[in-house]
Amino acid sequence: MSDAGALRCDVAVIGAGTAGLAAERAARGNGATTLLIDPEFGGTTCATVGCMPSKLLIAAAKARHEVSHAELFGIRVGEVAVDEDAVLDRIRTERDRFVTLTKESIDDIPENVRITGRARFEKPGLLRLDDGRRVEPRAIVIATGSRPTIPDAFAALGDRALTNETVFELKRLPQRLAVIGSGALGLELAQAFARLGVKVAMFDNAQTMAGLRCPRVHKALETIIARDVNLHLGVEARPELRDNGVSLRWSGASQGEAMFDKVLVAVGRPPVLDGLDIAEAGLALDDHGVPCHSRDTMRCGDSNVFLAGDVAADQPLLHEASHDGAIAGRNAAAWPTPIGVERQVPFSIIFTDPQVVRIGQSEADGAVSGTTDFADQGRARVEARNEGALTLYAAAPDGVLIGADLVAPAGEHLGHLLAWVIQQKMTATQVLQLPFYHPTIEEGLKDALRMVCAATPIPIPDNQDTGSPAGA
Repeated sequence: MSDAGALRCDVAVIGAGTAGLAAERAARGNGATTLLIDPEFGGTTCATVGCMPSKLLIAAAKARHEVSHAELFGIRVGEVAVDEDAVLDRIRTERDRFVTLTKESIDDIPENVRITGRARFEKPGLLRLDDGRRVEPRAIVIATGSRPTIPDAFAALGDRALTNETVFELKRLPQRLAVIGSGALGLELAQAFARLGVKVAMFDNAQTMAGLRCPRVHKALETIIARDVNLHLGVEARPELRDNGVSLRWSGASQGEAMFDKVLVAVGRPPVLDGLDIAEAGLALDDHGVPCHSRDTMRCGDSNVFLAGDVAADQPLLHEASHDGAIAGRNAAAWPTPIGVERQVPFSIIFTDPQVVRIGQSEADGAVSGTTDFADQGRARVEARNEGALTLYAAAPDGVLIGADLVAPAGEHLGHLLAWVIQQKMTATQVLQLPFYHPTIEEGLKDALRMVCAATPIPIPDNQDTGSPAGA
């Protein structure tokens, strides 16, 4: 029975982060009446505690690193010093600017659409707000995001333990920092803090960083990171709070004990579902308590509920969250006849120096591969950035590119080019027929593309020589 006093709309969106904002915009743009529900409208994860403040820290670290290595080019500078106050002040000032811009875009949403509060399911299709009001929409989009997880042993460290939600509020750089986890956040911040002069050690119980699939590329990454960071993979780390810091003992592939001032915990960001009373929604849940849903529609089973963004636990990346939101919002507006879409090729970048990129499918899926070593790549050597490796994966027998792993100079740009050609289902032969300017980092793709061609019946194009010397 309908509640006569309930707020009604076509689409209710729970959460005003990147995915929620995209969902509300898509639903309203498709003619739906909407309500956007959020407890604080405080800005997106990216702007507040994610992409932007982390890149600001990385930018500062890059500046110090480049000045410190200028002598390689015959440029001599004096002693390099880090002004901690200036570094941290710029991070927060610029971060706050990005947050302000995000909030201004939220303010552009009609006031009668925004509801400040928390929503939970009272029963399938019916929401109750924390002020007692009910919301009865035709369809619902859940876009409540994720939050950092802190194992109990690390939570017991109090303010000695940091996450991405607290690390950018540091008043001083720690002298000794332990980083737990070698995913995107762990790798980026470990290297950045190290290049700002902090003694950093990284620990992970996995043997592989960044989810890389190619051992050759992973070995290159390991060499690069170990230059700045004391790296311990395949270990279990156990912390103990002391008066002067945190004692960390580890065992497994290696063992030892060391003292640290702070511990950055970067072991994942699970979906935020608590407080939603999701069990009352009548949805099938997976083993992690996340509603089962279709990636091509973001719809949960045959219900009127859709997921978007990190809460879906699919691809916790901003561009994926935005795409999720657009799909979920449009389909919620069209409910009960959602339309499936072909998803973008999976694509992630980790902003270490050089960047780590993972795209699409891998050799494990029965593909042929081609590789490039950047040690003697011409433009990379000119700029003293000649390190890293790249592996391309292609489907036999026609050489259609399906994926890539790489850690390479200009990796974010190579990654975009590869993601585009992979999404267009281009073959290695077709890519080799495109222009490659000399001397550029992009020429580094040619060796890997030629190897793919050699492993398939498709010939190398006539306009591509195969005998150019290293570095040319």
